[in-house]
Amino acid sequence: MFKNPYIKWGIIAIVALLVIFFATRKKIISTGEITVPVQFGRFVSVVYSTGQLKAENSVSINLPKEISSRRLGIYEIKVISIVDEGTVVDSGDWVATLDYSAVEEQRNKYYDSWEQAYNAWEDAKLDTTLELSNLRDDILNGEVQLEEKKLILSQSVYESPAVKRQAKLDVDRAEREMEQKRRSYAIKKKQGEYKVYRSWEEVKTAKQRLEDVDKLIEKLEVKAPKPGMVIYSFDRFGKKIKAGSSISRWRPKIAELPDLTSMISKTFINEIDISKVKVGQHVDVGIDAFPEKHFEGKVTIVANIGQVLPGGNSKVFEVTIKINGSDPDLRPAMTTSNVITTDVLDSVLYVPLDAVFANDTLQYVFVKTGDDIRKQIVDLGADNENYTVVNEGVEKGETLLLTEPGNSDEYTFTGTEIYDNILKRKEEEMEKLKKAVTENEKSKPGDTLGVKVMKSKFNNTP
Repeated sequence: MFKNPYIKWGIIAIVALLVIFFATRKKIISTGEITVPVQFGRFVSVVYSTGQLKAENSVSINLPKEISSRRLGIYEIKVISIVDEGTVVDSGDWVATLDYSAVEEQRNKYYDSWEQAYNAWEDAKLDTTLELSNLRDDILNGEVQLEEKKLILSQSVYESPAVKRQAKLDVDRAEREMEQKRRSYAIKKKQGEYKVYRSWEEVKTAKQRLEDVDKLIEKLEVKAPKPGMVIYSFDRFGKKIKAGSSISRWRPKIAELPDLTSMISKTFINEIDISKVKVGQHVDVGIDAFPEKHFEGKVTIVANIGQVLPGGNSKVFEVTIKINGSDPDLRPAMTTSNVITTDVLDSVLYVPLDAVFANDTLQYVFVKTGDDIRKQIVDLGADNENYTVVNEGVEKGETLLLTEPGNSDEYTFTGTEIYDNILKRKEEEMEKLKKAVTENEKSKPGDTLGVKVMKSKFNNTP
């Protein structure tokens, strides 16, 4: 067929290469599945977080307490100058200077108010004295007129009945007028006394306000209450206090003197991992500023209520970690890298998270035995960033697929009894919770808050 032997052998070589290529390709395709074995041994579950160093105990350096006086009407004051952050001060050393000009302006206003109140008090005394003096003169004149009318009445004994009657009426009228004048005098006297008293109270208030602002002026040079390192506080906008910052009397902290021998790390854990974090758990604390340094710590506080941090969307929970020991290099506000050990299990089966798949109701893996693949339901336990414990569903040494087969929907689930056990366990947990709610209602009928919280948990249990 082929006269040239080279062409013949060339075609044979090409065919051979094609056969080898497709055979190799088929082998690659058939062996392209990435598999991992089920591992057995010690399993450590951890949660990672970033935190910030704080002193466990500190002494606050606040605005002078005199600024909180309601009489002053000063709601915030500016910091004119402040010692450099990190400065070590002794007790009584200068820390900051507050705005004198604002306080002096208030003092001038309060002095004018006091002066006006004092003058008004003097005027009230003079007006009252003059008015009462006129009323007393009027009473004296009335008494003289009454005596004259009584004298006329006594002299009319021999006069006609009409004259005597008129004299008697004049005496009665004069007596009524005298009674009215005396009552009017008593009322005016009380009114005058009250007017003077009220004016004097205004003088006292103005004087106290003036004394308060004078005391405040003496305290505008803020001093350290004890020895320590000055660490700036934060204003209401979350910015550090500095020269030019305004501090309100509702957030009076200017700075603090932390106890650097006892430090904590404040961190925030997302709501997915917070259920794993418990008080007493061990923490490995790293300091970003000193990568070579690591400290042991312990979780001491786990917040019950979550919050959304500024600029964030997800809810987080604040966690406090107590650092064991001390180090002179540690400073507040340093960034920490925290590794919280949430669980340590010995002799358990565990697999990579990538080997576990899920749908709306259950979780499963693909177990490969030779050329066979089994779609196996699993009951999972604790997990970490890479692996998860398998309580039931796989055996040690079995091989799992890390990628879902293309025709995975065609595989039938095995291990449905595991799913039944999971459902049964959840039902038992719900029954326990329901029983706890009922017992709580019986034992504490008035504690509606606790009952509502437990009912909410029960109703939201999947």
